[in-house]
Amino acid sequence: MDDMRPTSGAAAHLGLASLFPTGLQAVYAECRRLYPDQANPLQVTAIVKYWLGGPDPLDYISMYRNMGCVAQDVQEHWHYISMGLSDLYGDNRVHEFSGPDGPSGFGFELTFRLKREAGETAPPTWPAELMQGLARYVFQSENTFCSGDHISWHSPLDNSESRIQHMLLTEDPQMQPVLTPFGQVSFLQIVGVCTEELQAAQQWNGQGILDLLRGVHMAGGPWLVTDMRRGETIFEIDPHLQQERVEKGIETDGSNLSGVSAKCVWDDLSRPPEDEDDSRSICIGSQPRRLSDKDTEQIREALRKGLEINSKAVLPPIGGQRQNHDRPQQSLGHLQTQQASRSRKDSLESESSAAIVPHELVRTRQLESVHLKFNQESGTLLPLCLRGRLLHGRHFTYKSINGDTAITFVSTGVEGAFATEEHPYAAHGPWLQILLTEEFVEQMLGELQDLSSREETKVPKEYSWPERKLKISVLPDSAFDSPLQ
Repeated sequence: MDDMRPTSGAAAHLGLASLFPTGLQAVYAECRRLYPDQANPLQVTAIVKYWLGGPDPLDYISMYRNMGCVAQDVQEHWHYISMGLSDLYGDNRVHEFSGPDGPSGFGFELTFRLKREAGETAPPTWPAELMQGLARYVFQSENTFCSGDHISWHSPLDNSESRIQHMLLTEDPQMQPVLTPFGQVSFLQIVGVCTEELQAAQQWNGQGILDLLRGVHMAGGPWLVTDMRRGETIFEIDPHLQQERVEKGIETDGSNLSGVSAKCVWDDLSRPPEDEDDSRSICIGSQPRRLSDKDTEQIREALRKGLEINSKAVLPPIGGQRQNHDRPQQSLGHLQTQQASRSRKDSLESESSAAIVPHELVRTRQLESVHLKFNQESGTLLPLCLRGRLLHGRHFTYKSINGDTAITFVSTGVEGAFATEEHPYAAHGPWLQILLTEEFVEQMLGELQDLSSREETKVPKEYSWPERKLKISVLPDSAFDSPLQ
């Protein structure tokens, strides 16, 4: 909290409401609509504002006492509301002014609901630091959040011993979107979840798990109030939920997760071409050429929010930034889950634009044999990739956090892929595509079954399909620390 401090009222820092800059006024007016008796809430404020070189993008986080709702069985809690992801000022000091018709700034503010413990007279301030950490990620990566997204954090949100170590995002149940002269602002609520709940959201979809959480009082209830002392997952509270809701949902709907940032690398085991200057020789060994701007744009368009293209670091736990520099960063960071539901016939092309086929694709290299390497956490998502995506006619991408490498698995029903049934392994620069038939997917699922186990898989682990000329290794994180991987 070196760069933020709690203060004793909004008015002291924002001035009278009539003097607010209009973006800030609109957000604060929505807060006052909800809390008319708390016009001067406690706030956490950035000591040095972001536009003056400070590290914290959020100007303020207001903290309100919410009495809950007895009729809906909603418990009393603290309600945190950010100000700064949207355009508060309209003068280009933080966000580029884009007019009233689009999103204001990034188009949203974050909220968080934390159960009020007995005897608490003031809200804890750690959620404000959590929100600043998420805001820093958005500003640095320019990746925005959507309802249904999930964030793997791999550390108790309050740096305690809590099982609540990850987050889902959803629309705030009370805050209404507001229109400002600088665009529209919606309110996305952070919901703390356990590891098993995050994994279920990855395998199925975030909205489905959020609906389950709403139905369990201890796990959040209708307004999804986070209880950091919750010791049981929804699947331990109600064992029927896993089989009757999640498993059936996966079989029916598949997974909405189309890609992740990961520790991964691929090697071409084929014989290198005789002419090393051949234009088809795009990726040899562990030193592929960099993705061109057109390639990057194609992946960005094709997979949209399911894949991080930028080279920014993944989200580390906040404690890893300021308190515990020895804590390893998680291998998977911000995981976006929003992808429009599609029919069996999926496509690598964006729905919002015409087909994007850079002319460089004619130089795509066809490979005979490949070796894929993943760290342990990435490897555990392989069954999800196969069962939740490819068996539903979709695609799934791993984008390396250590460089430009990308590995996309595609099914035979995906349009726009440069891997084909005749040539199932194809590379364009460091972007590898692997086309798997339904029969092969079923075979792989049987052999990768141990990766789905709730018990931690011992690594290194190797899987091989010699007749398909495919090998997959699941390795410890340390294997990806070497530049040669």
